[in-house]
Amino acid sequence: MRDWFRHHPDVKTIRIAAADLNGQARGKRVPVRFAEKIVKEGTRFPYSVLNLDIWGEDIEDSPLVFETGDADGVLKPTERGFMPMPWLEAPTALLPIWMFHEDGKPFAGDPRHALARVLERYAARGMHPVCATELEFYLIDDSGRELRVPPSPRSGKRRPGADTLALRALDAFDRFFTDLYDACEAMDIDADTAISESGIGQFEINLLHSPDVLKIADDTWLFKMLVKGVARRHGFAASFMAKPYAEQPGSGMHMHFSVIDTEGRNLFDDGGAKGSPLLHQAIAGCLAFMPDMMLLLAPHANSYERMQPGAHAPTGVSWAYENRTAAIRVPSGSHKARRIEHRVAGGDINPYLMMAGVLGTALIGIEDEMTPPPPITGNAYDLDLPQLPTTWAGALDSFEQSAAMKRIFAPQLIDNLVRTKRQEIHYMAELSEAEVLDLYLETV
Repeated sequence: MRDWFRHHPDVKTIRIAAADLNGQARGKRVPVRFAEKIVKEGTRFPYSVLNLDIWGEDIEDSPLVFETGDADGVLKPTERGFMPMPWLEAPTALLPIWMFHEDGKPFAGDPRHALARVLERYAARGMHPVCATELEFYLIDDSGRELRVPPSPRSGKRRPGADTLALRALDAFDRFFTDLYDACEAMDIDADTAISESGIGQFEINLLHSPDVLKIADDTWLFKMLVKGVARRHGFAASFMAKPYAEQPGSGMHMHFSVIDTEGRNLFDDGGAKGSPLLHQAIAGCLAFMPDMMLLLAPHANSYERMQPGAHAPTGVSWAYENRTAAIRVPSGSHKARRIEHRVAGGDINPYLMMAGVLGTALIGIEDEMTPPPPITGNAYDLDLPQLPTTWAGALDSFEQSAAMKRIFAPQLIDNLVRTKRQEIHYMAELSEAEVLDLYLETV
């Protein structure tokens, strides 16, 4: 810790932050002189803080609030340690934290612990997932009454239309992307390729694969925070909202994963294009319980605006080799890198819960030695496939009633999340379309 601050002598304040069930950063601002105390002793805030709704309000019937006296949990630093916050004007350090009970046991309502719990089950079988994420987002001028693409800082002009994989679209915001990549390096976020996507002002950046799955989930959570912050420093907004424009494509978050053994061998690799029996078992689990975990893939009211046939957002339960219309894609390429691409989630997810759900359903498929249906060919939208829930309320019911979700998540987390989403559904009905857009634009 002291070495970090010796290399960052200008830092005067610290932010300590944990992810709540919606992926919102909840925490405190602390003078730097208390850094050593926080590292040694942690900090405290109410358990209920990790179970707030999207507006930051208490869940009205939550047992974490008045029923238990709104008691405190103990929050301790994660393995990440301190990192800079390059989007702030004053030099500031961020310390990610997660929640425990007084006796040192993990708080089951913490989404990061939910992912850690799934990883422990893999490790008990001598297996370790290797994961990567791809995140789509929009750069948006939200200064007027209607959302627009920002003018290019280089030309002062606004792009009139989409320009998929166009270098000129990237070059138009070169200063932003240069600052973003510099900030990723400073925060130890392994950002890889950037491309322009099919929406106006829409881009995608890949985060490199790693066997440290908690770090990948951290990177995904932190990256969303970072992109929004750097965009504001450049005078515009960035949004991971699933569907900010009704007439433009939605933003997804694709997750790639394989599974290795203790010696680093890819257990999805059979030496050829088909993939191993373990690969097919994992695919079977992901497909069988995909409707059950839809709430984690599409957690907000706006999420379901993205789930439309023919819009590059899978609506049917299917898998295929090298086919981007399927919900599960097995990419081509070297057999040594054989993996699953899970393509359903929106950019508005909580990465800890989404990754726990995907890896957890894959593990059930492995544990139960499940067999997937045959892979599809052609356009998935033209096929008669089992469909994913099309409404927020329907996804919530499927999640709450799912026996599979109870194998993956602690009862307390399931109860907390269900209460949260029921409250949000109730109050969301009172909002206008403009109010919904304003709520989600930078929140998620």
